[in-house]
Amino acid sequence: MHAVQDGNEGIRSMNKVWLITGATSGFGRAITEAAVAAGDVVVGAARRPEALDDLVAAHPGQVEALRLDVTDTAGTETAVREVLARHGRIDVLVNNAGRTHVGAFEETTDGELRELFELHVFGPAALVRAVLPHMRARRSGAIVQMSSMGGQMSFAGFSAYSGTKFALEGMSEGLADEVREFGIKVLIVEPGAFRTSLFHAGTASQELGDYAATVGATRRMVAEGNGTQPGDPAKAAALILAALDADETPLRLPLGDDSVTAVLGHLDQVRTDIAAWEKRTRATAFDD
Repeated sequence: MHAVQDGNEGIRSMNKVWLITGATSGFGRAITEAAVAAGDVVVGAARRPEALDDLVAAHPGQVEALRLDVTDTAGTETAVREVLARHGRIDVLVNNAGRTHVGAFEETTDGELRELFELHVFGPAALVRAVLPHMRARRSGAIVQMSSMGGQMSFAGFSAYSGTKFALEGMSEGLADEVREFGIKVLIVEPGAFRTSLFHAGTASQELGDYAATVGATRRMVAEGNGTQPGDPAKAAALILAALDADETPLRLPLGDDSVTAVLGHLDQVRTDIAAWEKRTRATAFDD
């Protein structure tokens, strides 16, 4: 067991119930293992739940596998009802399922873009809507949105991927403001390069030669970087649990030296851009 913040009731110890999507590998599996080690119950949702058989066998009664494609919104409602019927509550929802995508803005097709938004935005949104009535009723809960440092900044080749993460973060920031009074926490996690299957499971748009110098570098980074990323998912999972258990849970949690550096550098660039035009942009009101 571990101490958690439950609305306005202060710190107390309890076994939490987690619903984690994309739980079979990467961050999803690492968070599952960390929650189990803390004495909690995890319902791991995945398109291939049999990949969780080893954890289910090793932790009977603590880990359950649930078949779910997060882009199936009807299945989302059913999944949440099943978890609530079995456990009576969902204390933490982790929207983790996702994949990377590499392609220039011009290369990315409408179909590719819509698929990414279904997976990274509409799927998580449906899950949040499904769990919120129960969290509101209990005046307690936490929603973890697995974003990326690409949810704060972007570069050549990641326009579509970052577009979905920007959307997820914008929605989550508004959500946090809406549900804070109900004792519900929202945590946006922004990892950099961690040793997960994200690059391996990614997709790519058809290449246009004119983008070889810019997007090509990103394609090579993704192709060659799988398995050599510096980030340790287990350490990331431990930090996510610590952030949720903190009295003041941050809205955003960049993970990894590369993410912190990139996000802070982007914020500095935004400030520089604003400052250069500040006098003129402030002077755009009607002359009374």
